[in-house]
Amino acid sequence: MMKAKKIQAVVWISLMGMALCFAQGKKSKGDVFFFQYEYQKAVAAYEADLAQGSLTDLQFLNLADAYFKTNNFKKASEAYLELFKKDTLLDGHRYNRMLQSLSKTADPERKQAFLTTMAAKFPKELMENREFNEQMLAKTSDDTELDYKIFNLSVNSPQTDFAPTFYKDKLLFSSGRIEGKGLRYAPGNEGYFNIYESTVQLDGQSGAAQPFKGVATSSYHKATPYYAQKLNSVFYVLSNTQNGELSFDPNGKNALAIGKQTMDDQFQLLLKDLSTSFYYPFYDETSGKLYFAADFEDGYGGTDIYYVHTNSGQVMSAPINLGPRINSPGNEVAPFIFENSFYFASDVFYGLGGMDIYKSNIGEGGELGIPINLGKEINTEYDDFGLVMRNEGEGLLGYFTSNRPGGKGKDDLYGFKVDEKPGMKTLVFKGKVIKPYNESGVSKAAIRLLDSEGAKLAETYSDEEGNYRLEVPWEDVVVLEAVKERYSKYRRQFSGEELNGLENKSYNVGMSLYDDLVGEKEGQAVVKMDKFFFGNAATQLTPEIEAELDHVVAFIKAFPTAQLRIETYTDSRGGSSTNFRLTQDRSDAIKKYLVKKGVPSTSILYSIGYGEDKILNNCTNGVFCIEALHKQNQRTLIVVLNDNVLFD
Repeated sequence: MMKAKKIQAVVWISLMGMALCFAQGKKSKGDVFFFQYEYQKAVAAYEADLAQGSLTDLQFLNLADAYFKTNNFKKASEAYLELFKKDTLLDGHRYNRMLQSLSKTADPERKQAFLTTMAAKFPKELMENREFNEQMLAKTSDDTELDYKIFNLSVNSPQTDFAPTFYKDKLLFSSGRIEGKGLRYAPGNEGYFNIYESTVQLDGQSGAAQPFKGVATSSYHKATPYYAQKLNSVFYVLSNTQNGELSFDPNGKNALAIGKQTMDDQFQLLLKDLSTSFYYPFYDETSGKLYFAADFEDGYGGTDIYYVHTNSGQVMSAPINLGPRINSPGNEVAPFIFENSFYFASDVFYGLGGMDIYKSNIGEGGELGIPINLGKEINTEYDDFGLVMRNEGEGLLGYFTSNRPGGKGKDDLYGFKVDEKPGMKTLVFKGKVIKPYNESGVSKAAIRLLDSEGAKLAETYSDEEGNYRLEVPWEDVVVLEAVKERYSKYRRQFSGEELNGLENKSYNVGMSLYDDLVGEKEGQAVVKMDKFFFGNAATQLTPEIEAELDHVVAFIKAFPTAQLRIETYTDSRGGSSTNFRLTQDRSDAIKKYLVKKGVPSTSILYSIGYGEDKILNNCTNGVFCIEALHKQNQRTLIVVLNDNVLFD
């Protein structure tokens, strides 16, 4: 029986080393060390071969990865850039590593140059996330940071301790601590991960640790538990086994599955694939969704976050990727939902260090907002991940994992207390751009948020249905602006009180299409209205006439620079001078109404009564016509005088 290679030591995140793989194609000693996860030895062997000019492109990529794994970010960035110039082998995950390396070597110009080159190939959501977080982190100061009380848990060991979760009045976590003569793996020289429990003291500190008896015993991995109270069940990951022995895919990989153990009842294996590892299950009791991280080949980077629909924990759908708003070319793990916010960890290149913890606001329709870096204290230049929290007294009690200096082991458990929910407050505008007169969507409209000084905070374009969404760090005053060619311009300022009232609500933007409101009559551009008639020899506006004139009011509100001429005509019946006076009085009555309804008098350049000067048919003086033909000549036109230059 073929023997599995030892699994990867825990470096930047505890579970990423759980897959057992065989080394293949041993053309270099560097290959052997690389596939055994002994990266420092791999670097030495590959560099020796490189000095003789004998590295293949794939081995050079392995060397770049080995530099990255051993924190030699200067050489890693140079190697990745060399491969990038060849336009070969680099995938999104390696692009992320290259950008991380450039960030860690304080080479912002080269990083920006690469991003400019590659921007079109990255999802637009990734670039929006990056811009948002860079703005936010630049604005963060000691005055805006929350006052965290962070403490290292006494339960930590010299080995790896990670993935805390609440279990009734206790804390569950994963650990590589060695118990007795249990199996070990290299190069970490730890035991297979197991689940432990600890009491939680009044100050949030942990008590003594002991193996958790709520799940079945195993000689191999059991880790990253999550306790779902309503189901009274623990979800966790475990090594794929068969008849008590590790099971492998055809390439020699031992992957991780997700199981559910109902307390004092049966165990169910929920998600298993011999070639795919699953990590960090989280069950959302509100939606019934089971979230997890996985390394499916069709993801956006390394590990992505997915969910499946369940019926009380029983899987009822195929995995669904959370998409590029959450998943990046890097690795995303450890999902957790608390009070309408989605928390997870990512090593995407625009973070503070390795893995950082992010928060994404959940919208009213379940959509996820831009992930927000939780900032310094919770996040460091090292790896920080696996956050959970709950309300405790007048504040919050939470836990997470970090390999920051000052700990007891490789990855340590940390607790924190804080008065407010972690994560910078953001401002979200979302809804539809619509035509206000028929509520149809307006596509490809540019929507911008400006600050109180007029500087642009963010910009997007409405989709084919008119939907839009903008998210920026909180501002007390903003201006929302929307523009599109031949459409009315939208602009409105919002105060802090108004913005608070919009939280988690949709806001529709109304934009009128000029060509919907203006048509051609008698060779002129006129505001569209249904035809109306005054009473016989009357100048009084009826409710029906006022309803049509309200279209003119709406038009000027949409296009305030338009210049109007009111033209009123009558038929040939009656005296010519009488008809002139009658139509002039009618035009003046129309102008008076429009001004009263808010149309500036300066927008109405002329108000003219033409009497019977422009008869449209043969019903002139002395010609007998039926009433319908006479009425064709009774009309009012609102002419747009500057139609031909309005959009210049």
